[in-house]
Amino acid sequence: MGNVTSSVAAKFAFFPPDPPTYEVCKDSDGRLVLPGIRADLNMDVHLLDTKGGNKIVANYWKHPIAKLTLLYSHGNAADLGQMHELFIELRAHLRVNIMSYDYSGYGGSSGKPTELNAYYDIEAVYNCLKKEYGVKQEDLIIYGQSVGSGPTLHLASRLQRPRGVVLHSAILSGIRVLYPVKMTFWFDIFKNIDKIRRVNCPVLVIHGTDDEVVDWYHGKRLWELSKEKYEPLWVKGGGHCNLETYPEYIKHLRKFINTMEKISITKPEKELDSKPSITGEETKHNKCLRLKKKVAGSKKE
Repeated sequence: MGNVTSSVAAKFAFFPPDPPTYEVCKDSDGRLVLPGIRADLNMDVHLLDTKGGNKIVANYWKHPIAKLTLLYSHGNAADLGQMHELFIELRAHLRVNIMSYDYSGYGGSSGKPTELNAYYDIEAVYNCLKKEYGVKQEDLIIYGQSVGSGPTLHLASRLQRPRGVVLHSAILSGIRVLYPVKMTFWFDIFKNIDKIRRVNCPVLVIHGTDDEVVDWYHGKRLWELSKEKYEPLWVKGGGHCNLETYPEYIKHLRKFINTMEKISITKPEKELDSKPSITGEETKHNKCLRLKKKVAGSKKE
């Protein structure tokens, strides 16, 4: 058991671009901006304080006729500078507001990237959406790509009724990326396989059939465990980092957004459930994750 723990600690880590691809500065009016990145008058830059004591960068992309807001958690090897053009395209094609952010230790965010900090980060971003923009959970779609599925399902499992969840090349858990284990160990990280069962909204799963980093099985199993299954998108021949280049990606995502816009949702009685933001187990066994090795021969759990 100890050898497995050491192996996980050695092979799993966040992998922020070094150096970061952008900086955060203030313009002459005192407004936060990202020099070197194409300016957008409909994008607000925030520096948010987290429970972990870090300051993280978050960008809010406004669309003039948006009905829904998408909270996007990116993968473990990119930062906001590299994702900038994608968010412009998603906003235009999906007609949604987008809130994107960098994890602690990524881009212009301070601190160290860890599982625990990732949970603190998304909670800070969600609180900003509520306080600064009046976004209600029933108007929120929570989107997680790759390792971003961890904070996504952390938040989604604690909200009573968000509008929807999108899992893009998502993981069942950290250890399951490397080993086809059938049970969840105490030292595992991002235990999505357990949290997906507590999500009370439609879940769209998008995964490439030839994903070389996170086996297709992860996406299929997460979809099977979802309470409210939306038609999944299995991108034939798709890998881990190229699904956005397939025409069916944006087409299917737009279809999902259109469906979510038409759903009538009763307003939840309260914003968050009574559970603490971070469980004792998550705090005690917090570790890092680097998705690097393909899972082979996974079996159904």
